[in-house]
Amino acid sequence: MLSYFLQGSRRTLLIRAGVMIAIIALVDWRVETNVSLGVLYLFPMLIVGGCLSRWQIAIVAALCTVLGEMFDPFPFIPPEGLPRVILTFAAYFGTSLFVFESARNRLLAGVHLAEMEHEVVRRREAEEELKVLVESSPAAIFTLDAEGKVLLANQAAHRLLGYAPETLHGVPIGRSIPALANVPSAGPGNQFFRTEMECQGTRLDGEVFQANIWFSTYRTQSGPRLAAVVADTSDDLRDREESSLQQMLTGSKIVAGAICHEIRNICGAIAVIYANLSREQPLARSEDFLALGTLIDGLGKMASLELRNTLNEDTRGVDLHSVLDELRIVIEPSCREAGITLRCQAPAGLPLVWADRHLLLQVFLNLTKNSLRALHTASSQREISIDASIVAGLVQVRCRDTGPGLSAPERLFRPFQPGAEASGLGLYVSRALVRAFKGDLRYEPQAQGCCFLIELTAASDSGDEWRPYSNGESAPLAAGRSHALSREPEPAAGVRT
Repeated sequence: MLSYFLQGSRRTLLIRAGVMIAIIALVDWRVETNVSLGVLYLFPMLIVGGCLSRWQIAIVAALCTVLGEMFDPFPFIPPEGLPRVILTFAAYFGTSLFVFESARNRLLAGVHLAEMEHEVVRRREAEEELKVLVESSPAAIFTLDAEGKVLLANQAAHRLLGYAPETLHGVPIGRSIPALANVPSAGPGNQFFRTEMECQGTRLDGEVFQANIWFSTYRTQSGPRLAAVVADTSDDLRDREESSLQQMLTGSKIVAGAICHEIRNICGAIAVIYANLSREQPLARSEDFLALGTLIDGLGKMASLELRNTLNEDTRGVDLHSVLDELRIVIEPSCREAGITLRCQAPAGLPLVWADRHLLLQVFLNLTKNSLRALHTASSQREISIDASIVAGLVQVRCRDTGPGLSAPERLFRPFQPGAEASGLGLYVSRALVRAFKGDLRYEPQAQGCCFLIELTAASDSGDEWRPYSNGESAPLAAGRSHALSREPEPAAGVRT
């Protein structure tokens, strides 16, 4: 019954409380008894406690106190009536205030409960999304305990290690990835790790694979944990090693071709001298002289074994913008550390150019590396600029720097030039590669700094396949992938290799 009277809207409760106060006052006024009915005012005070504020409750409590004293059968004598009034007001106000606080706490508890339910729903949705993300990830994801045992592993992890689905739980990770099992849960002073490493792993059938691992350690109430993301990079390792082998072979061909080219020039000069000496009759009839001629001829034939172009005949057009973007990715960190400004500008709408993408990138790397070395001695403006344009059907790329310039530009493009600490083949090989693309690489004199011009043939819009360039002249170098173009030791000042 009391619960019914305490429920309803604020207006309904106030009306209900007012009616009860009026009835109690009327009954107390009309009924002549020696019993005070003031205790009945506690019921309306219970009602108003749930819908009024504190000061409003105090006003209603004072009203009920006054009504109770007005119709009280006992006369009001100050020494006795004043304490009675105070206690009556305190009883009314305290009872209503108790209801007020109870209602307020119940409301706050309801709001908090609603927030908790909403948080539980959001957490459940987040856990479901995280579970879907982990299970659908192509990378293997592990969670390990302090003993290195698998607590959680997605399907990619089972496939990577060769286990049947849902069988990795509790398996020591050291059986498959020993390096991951040796990672401590936390370092000195409760320090946690967030890093990556490259190591080897073993599948359940004994197959070895190369793995890149990103891992971090964290702590829970159950102890330290380790979370790791593992990617199988065996294919990348194979491709990298095969590419390195190809680069080594190509580099050997380039060096051999350069040596043959220089030896052939020397043999040509010796052959001229031999021809002049053969006009002397006594010397011409000498068997030793004739044998010397045979040796010269044989050495000339050996030196004339020019290496043919080995570029892929299926090579198609290359987007110069993307090549320059890759160049910036490779060279910008070095420029930033050296305080050098790198600027690359290529207009939109440049046609594709005939080239091998990786070899063309090596040519740009060789030129910019040379500029980096030259700018180390520059004290004022330090800038490398690469500008592309199209002129008469050719795509021209100029690589400029604000360095000290060249002391002997006539020695450019010569192999084994003096002053270079390395082989001195950088520019020589770069020009050979560009010429293999039906283009050219040459030096452009300017007032300050150094500038190299690369001319590349624009690809045909018809999409015809490119065939290796051949203009009838001997080409002593074979095209190939050689990172050695940009990794020569620093030459002497003023020398570009």
